[in-house]
Amino acid sequence: MDMKYLPMVAALCLAGCTGIPEGVRPVDGFELERYLGKWYEIARLDHPFERGLTRVTAEYGMLEDGGVRVVNRGYSATTDSWKQVEGRAYFVKGPDRGHLKVSFFRPFYGSYVIFGLDHAHYRYALVCGPSRSYLWILARESRLAAAIQDALVAKAAANGFDTGKLIFVDHD
Repeated sequence: MDMKYLPMVAALCLAGCTGIPEGVRPVDGFELERYLGKWYEIARLDHPFERGLTRVTAEYGMLEDGGVRVVNRGYSATTDSWKQVEGRAYFVKGPDRGHLKVSFFRPFYGSYVIFGLDHAHYRYALVCGPSRSYLWILARESRLAAAIQDALVAKAAANGFDTGKLIFVDHD
């Protein structure tokens, strides 16, 4: 792991760990096999560990122990380099519920809560962490139809997230 991420990851994990923001409900009927693969970060709330990064992606794959391998990657124009961090995730209450705990710095874990999902095709997802300070809109392609994006932003706002502070990620 890139050591610059260490303080932020430790703070995230110590701050809230595997809880869910009050009123946010993880999706039911979740199918991990369909969620695996590459996702593009469409939008996020700002955090030091992603600040200034563009072309951000997350890739999910299976681990031998039944967990999920997580690889987050983004480009920093400031340093003209790619930044990458690898972690692992495990279900909190069962594989059919969109609530996992993820760690980039074991033994500390933070929540990964999928509370919006295209159940039909797994083309987009709305994800938060243990508090309303963490929010991501993910999609299978680097761009999302405006109507879908607007609906996901509205769902996040209805769940108490400050969507006026969303950063829309450049993938060009």
